[in-house]
Amino acid sequence: MTPAETVRQFLKAMEALDYDAGLKLVAADCAYINPPPLGTVYGPAGIRAVLEPFFAPTLANDFQILREASDGAVVILERLDRHRLADKWVELPVTGVFEVQGGLILYWRDYFDAATILSQWPTG
Repeated sequence: MTPAETVRQFLKAMEALDYDAGLKLVAADCAYINPPPLGTVYGPAGIRAVLEPFFAPTLANDFQILREASDGAVVILERLDRHRLADKWVELPVTGVFEVQGGLILYWRDYFDAATILSQWPTG
C-alpha cells in the first residue's frame, strides 16, 4: 500500500470503531498529537486510550475526506469528521498530517478547534 492508502485504510477502520484493525497500521512508537487540552499520546495503546472513550457515545461516524495531498511518506488530509450521537450529528473540520514508514503510521497530528467539538460533546 502507498502511504495514502495506509492512512485511508486506518481512517476507515477508526470510522467503524474497529480498533484492532486500525491500530495494526500504527507503529509502536507513533506520536498522536491533538490540540490542547488533549495533547500527545504514543503508540497503539495511547491512541486507543484517547479514541475509545471519546467515541463511546457515538452511534455512527462518517469521516469525509475533502482534500488529500501526499509527498512520499507524508500524507495530509482535510476532513469533515461527523459523529452521530443519540440526539444529533456533530461535525468537526479537521486537517490531519500523517507520516507512514514501512507500512505503519509513525506520526499523526490532527489540527482542529478543540472548543468546537468539546462544546457539542456529551460530558460524563
